[in-house]
Amino acid sequence: MNSISNIITELEFAQIGWVVPDIRAVAKFLSGTLGIAGFPEPEYIRAQDLDMSYHGQVVAADWLTTQTYNGGTFIELVQPLSGQSMFHDYLAKYPAGGTQHMAFRLPISNFQQITDNIREQGYVLISEVNHPIAHMAFFDTYQTLGVATEIMGITPDGWKAIAQMQS
Repeated sequence: MNSISNIITELEFAQIGWVVPDIRAVAKFLSGTLGIAGFPEPEYIRAQDLDMSYHGQVVAADWLTTQTYNGGTFIELVQPLSGQSMFHDYLAKYPAGGTQHMAFRLPISNFQQITDNIREQGYVLISEVNHPIAHMAFFDTYQTLGVATEIMGITPDGWKAIAQMQS
């Protein structure tokens, strides 16, 4: 098995991300109707605070987000507020909201190789975040998968954070 194949075997499905027009209504539905509990109060996020790029530049954008862990998968909800981001783009195209991305994780040591491999296949990087717990790259895989693909390179502190969120 070549080195990229070895890295691919380390990828784990980690998260489904929904972009929605009303985060509280969606959390209420998922909790009350489908029994997916544990969504904390939505948190206000600014792209600039995360140094989150959008097509290669950090631009002004903000949104609300919340997530919970259910049945082995994190469920993330995002409600765009203002500015430009992949979340705003999605809601502009699909005003009712929907599944915007699927996230896969692996150790940070293999992040660069897997993201380089995806770029080499011709997929465009939409957004990127370098956070202390994870480096995240979002690729435009809409034509292939119908959703964006997020690759999360988890740092040692990130694995600790994940373990806390799972318990």
